[in-house]
Amino acid sequence: MVGVKRSVDGGDGRDGKRTKTKTAAPTKKDKSTSVKKTTPRSESKKSAKFGKDDKKSAKKKKLEEESEDEDDFDVDDISDSEIDREEGFHDEDVHMDELDDEEEGSEDTEATEKKPNSGAESMKSEEPAKNGSSSRESHAKQKALLQERKAARPNADIIIRSKQLWERLRRKSHVPLEERKKLIAELFEIITGRVRDFVFKHDSVRVIQTALKYANSEQRKQIAQELKGHFNDLAQSRYAKFLIGKMIVHGDNETRDMIIPEFYGKVKRLIRHPEASWILDDIYRMVATPEQKALILREWYGPEFVIFRETDKKPSADLSEILKEHPEKRSPIMHYLHELINQLIQKKNTGFTLLHDAMLQYFLNTKPGSTEANEFIELLKGDEEGDLVKNLAFTKPGSRLMCLSLAYSNAKDRKLLTRFYKDTIKMMAGDLHGHMVLLAAYEVIDDTKLTSKLIFTELLNQNASEETRNEELLFQVTDLTARIPVLFPFAGDRVKWLLPEADQEILKEIREVRKETSKKDPTVRRQELVKAASSNLLGFIAARADSLLETSFGCQFIAEVLFDADGDKSAALSAVATAAKSRSDTQDSPFVGRLLKSLVQGGRFNSAEKAVEKVQPPLNFHALLYEQIKDEIMSWATGSNTFVVVALAESDEFEKKGELLKTLKKGKKALEKAAAATGKDDKKKAGPAGSGAKLLLEKI
Repeated sequence: MVGVKRSVDGGDGRDGKRTKTKTAAPTKKDKSTSVKKTTPRSESKKSAKFGKDDKKSAKKKKLEEESEDEDDFDVDDISDSEIDREEGFHDEDVHMDELDDEEEGSEDTEATEKKPNSGAESMKSEEPAKNGSSSRESHAKQKALLQERKAARPNADIIIRSKQLWERLRRKSHVPLEERKKLIAELFEIITGRVRDFVFKHDSVRVIQTALKYANSEQRKQIAQELKGHFNDLAQSRYAKFLIGKMIVHGDNETRDMIIPEFYGKVKRLIRHPEASWILDDIYRMVATPEQKALILREWYGPEFVIFRETDKKPSADLSEILKEHPEKRSPIMHYLHELINQLIQKKNTGFTLLHDAMLQYFLNTKPGSTEANEFIELLKGDEEGDLVKNLAFTKPGSRLMCLSLAYSNAKDRKLLTRFYKDTIKMMAGDLHGHMVLLAAYEVIDDTKLTSKLIFTELLNQNASEETRNEELLFQVTDLTARIPVLFPFAGDRVKWLLPEADQEILKEIREVRKETSKKDPTVRRQELVKAASSNLLGFIAARADSLLETSFGCQFIAEVLFDADGDKSAALSAVATAAKSRSDTQDSPFVGRLLKSLVQGGRFNSAEKAVEKVQPPLNFHALLYEQIKDEIMSWATGSNTFVVVALAESDEFEKKGELLKTLKKGKKALEKAAAATGKDDKKKAGPAGSGAKLLLEKI
């Protein structure tokens, strides 16, 4: 509109984009005056054109001044941080020559982003294009200066050459052995005496890692010697920390004893450091000696243990022993330890074995029911996401801590703590330490409906289809660790064959605490758990008896479940009898023979009383098995599993015992031949077939 002019911003101030400005709305008076005082159209066009030309010339002058300023750009004006941003950081193993290409690509992208968007409006013209071209020229100059700056750095040539060697060496399958030896020799000529110059850079530290990987023991010690005194700094470096891991893995005890002492006195700082904490915990968990572990853990007890380290005797990290010697120090030690534990929990750094060890020491030295103990339980419950409780279950000290926490807690706290393990039950069942938390829940939680709903639903795959459930159970019951939570309720007090000695010690500790904190009778609790699990396991045996007879673990599972399960066992027993006949290798498998003999006898053999403890109601498995194998009874009687037939002949409840003895009498010669296979004058040790044949001859 004539008389109202739109203000136009400079292209530099708005990056070549059009900006809208608010203009006052014309009133009626303005309208009338504009009509009266009109100017010729040609004159208005000319004036507008002259105004635009003036603005263009002013912008050109401004661009020229900027280009002159850019020409005066000095290398020293670039800070190291800006260079690092231009170079970028690459965590992955990328080709070294690609780094500069990525920089160039990022710069081109930035230049493209600064270009003005094309549009249909007439005000779009040469100025944005000139601005874009000057921006590209500026970036090109800056890139050239950065390259010059790189070349001017110390050891630039040798770092470039070492990267080239690394590019070749890292492709192990593509490098012949002889060529690799030559490359390693050349690489060590470059890095010898300069290792510290390489390790704190994100790209060149990879060169040292590769050199360490392919080096011999002397060369590895040489690298460790050059870095001696700097391992603490390496552990806190974002990239160099991996070098310490390589040195621990590929190094020997001498290298280990060179690295670990440099962490003494700095444990509190390192365990809270985002990079160094993982390296420190890995060293503590995997390679540190018991003495080194004790010195590291003792620093959690206060500044005194940081400054004054025991050298005259073997150090101990057992807090109870320390407090027994110095009872006056209990309050400051417990306060310092609790404060450090709480700091890591609040920072969500709960996966450290070192933290779990410290928490266990704290809990073991609190009095049950005291304020300290209750606050500690609240600390475990306070993690809403449950990461702390879950992480504790998968380490040795953490697992023991959770078992004791469940044992000492009240019913409400037990319910809250166990709910954190939802959706991780199967993972815990197969873990070396996690399964003990499940056993503790079996032992101390009185509400067996809660236990079976929380644990058995996931452990026994109750919500899955029958086919999926049976496949998962077959894997679990044949695994050394995963079968423990499944069979534990059925084993009862007979757990020596099922649990390792360390687990038995923890279980004994739990049962002592349970006497004071649980109300339900242990036998009643176990029977209720057995009843809750029986239906699924009996159905599983009926469906997969043939597969279970393939392994000794499968046969143990069948025996334990059939002896103690609650419910109808007929389908499962029939399936086992049928599978015993159908499998061609059944007669020669010792574990299958032991299973069938036990089922025929109707119970477990008590070695103390030298008698069979028969289960009630009786299984009557002898009748089912005889119906399956009666046509092959002589081959069973003279085979390696002859004691199955001996058990049938000795059973008083077996109705067809007379028919069996008649059949054996007819095959007396075969039995005599099997019994004579022991050798002349019985000098050769009798096998199971010969011993069983002799017993059968006595029976007939």
